[in-house]
Amino acid sequence: MEQNRDAGGMISLPSDEFEALLERAAETGARRALQEVGLQGEDAALDIRDLRSLIECIRFVRRTAVQTAVRLITTGILLALMAGIAIKLKLFGNGS
Repeated sequence: MEQNRDAGGMISLPSDEFEALLERAAETGARRALQEVGLQGEDAALDIRDLRSLIECIRFVRRTAVQTAVRLITTGILLALMAGIAIKLKLFGNGS
């Protein structure tokens, strides 16, 4: 690793050495971050896949719940309209 210092105290590195240094620092930081949230070791990839699967299931349940609510509201409105029409047409009794 060849280092050159200029007058301002800055260190100069060749770009390939600088990129290797950045890559090592990023990898070390990523490992430390994963360790802090408990995702270190061999099971980390499986844990992340499980979390993604869980999030996908939550999104599916939310979407299904919204669709069900819309269907129930639509059905209720249609039933109310049909009941109103039936009463207006005096289909049930004398309707007075």
